[in-house]
Amino acid sequence: MKKKSFIYILLASYIGTFLRIFINNNLIVSIIGSFFVGFIIPKRLSYAKEKIILSGFFSCFTSFSGFIYFLHKFLIYGEWIKFIIFFNLIIIVNLFTMLCGYWISRKMT
Repeated sequence: MKKKSFIYILLASYIGTFLRIFINNNLIVSIIGSFFVGFIIPKRLSYAKEKIILSGFFSCFTSFSGFIYFLHKFLIYGEWIKFIIFFNLIIIVNLFTMLCGYWISRKMT
């Protein structure tokens, strides 16, 4: 990969992080991110563009650490049932949303 691609990945990461700050809801951010990742996957992008979008922008936008922090709060307060429900709910909803984005993208091309 060229240096220029790394700079683009850094810029995409910055933009993803910047947008993440304005949407202060982990569930909404992860649903939006999952949908668009599913939408991007079937597109025939070059290796560099795929890394810029998926590894740069969406990895910083969806922020796995935000998801973990959200679940960690339940563990701290001993709310095991909420932890199990939200953990499974978030994963199932995000996978379904990603699949919907994938289907929509496939229908458009």
